[in-house]
Amino acid sequence: MGDYARVEPAADHVGRVILSQPPNNFFSVGMIGEIAEALEAFDVDDDCRVVVLSAEGKHFCAGADFSRRDARDDTGELYRTAVRLFRTRKPIIAAVQGAAIGGGLGVAMAADFRLVSPSARLSANFAQLGFHHGFGLSVTLPRLVGVQRAADLLFTGRRVPGDEAVALGLADRLVDDADLLDVALEYARTIASSAPLAVESIRATLRGDLGDRVAVATEHELAEQLRLRRTNDFAEGLRATAERRPARFTRS
Repeated sequence: MGDYARVEPAADHVGRVILSQPPNNFFSVGMIGEIAEALEAFDVDDDCRVVVLSAEGKHFCAGADFSRRDARDDTGELYRTAVRLFRTRKPIIAAVQGAAIGGGLGVAMAADFRLVSPSARLSANFAQLGFHHGFGLSVTLPRLVGVQRAADLLFTGRRVPGDEAVALGLADRLVDDADLLDVALEYARTIASSAPLAVESIRATLRGDLGDRVAVATEHELAEQLRLRRTNDFAEGLRATAERRPARFTRS
């Protein structure tokens, strides 16, 4: 067991990675590194055919904790580590309850499928904080919902409830909170009943050069984030969020 995530060995050919810093499961280099290590370990475990990614507590992943200085300082390492999530071989099903915000949405988007509960709130809230999005969302959002809907989500930073997430194509199924994990595991077992070499081959074809595209995108996203973090608008975005009020941006 790591500091940020628990790993359960494959049962019925389904492995589990469980974010274990409730209630918010704020992401960090440590968390993303532990997820990547678990997925890479499952890649070489022939008994594992599918991975379910879930979280303890109220929220799947509420993004970065900007009250911690290192949440801003280690973004480059975090994104380089994040690319590893997109280079693994086996299907991933994310079970998302509560908030999947900012980079937390990015984590969910690394999965092949997202099952969400009515409590889910998905948001790419970066512009509301005054800076550029990250975690490869430049690639993963348009890939799922199209360029126009991706622009809407990124420009507004609005929170999308579970039912709308399914309607948009941001998520695949809406499942009651009480049943979310059970349904995710059952779906994983259904996939695991197919020939594993065939599933991995089909997945590789469908994802294509996704890992490479995310790697390129995160380099650009990081450069823009670093530039915009030096602005007054970013400082105001953080203050407004902490004070739970609308931001007063000044284009400076």
